[in-house]
Amino acid sequence: MKRLALLVAAALVLAPAALASERHPTLNELENEVMCPVCGTTLAQSDSPAAQQIKRNIQAGISAGDTKSAIKKQLVRNYGESILASPPAHGFNLLAWVLPLAGIVVAAAVLGAAAWRWSRDPPDRLPAVTGAELAGNGRGGLDSELERRVDEELARFD
Repeated sequence: MKRLALLVAAALVLAPAALASERHPTLNELENEVMCPVCGTTLAQSDSPAAQQIKRNIQAGISAGDTKSAIKKQLVRNYGESILASPPAHGFNLLAWVLPLAGIVVAAAVLGAAAWRWSRDPPDRLPAVTGAELAGNGRGGLDSELERRVDEELARFD
């Protein structure tokens, strides 16, 4: 219950700042949320003539007292939804917001289930390896001829 109260209090404290930004946007805010139709980067990164014209349009809207959403709606009417740096969170575009989050949740669930399963497996479930299997011939040790050759080679280093 305390967390809910803290969440509501934080929302009430931050709401006026969000509304103020909506009512009195700055060019810098909108430059980072609008794309240049020529070069495909944000207006803040672009120096193309088209970007400069869009910046002038945004500045005119800000000077006229338009809200951030009104300025964005006007830009979408003039250039289409591709002018926005992030897709609107409605309709088909909602998938761009939901799918990455769903992927993270599914990946976390799979990793959690795998970790839980691995932690439940007894360590003695692995088969024991014998010396014969390590030698590779299945007879329990090195072949006598091979053992003699190894001894000769090692004797050379003494």
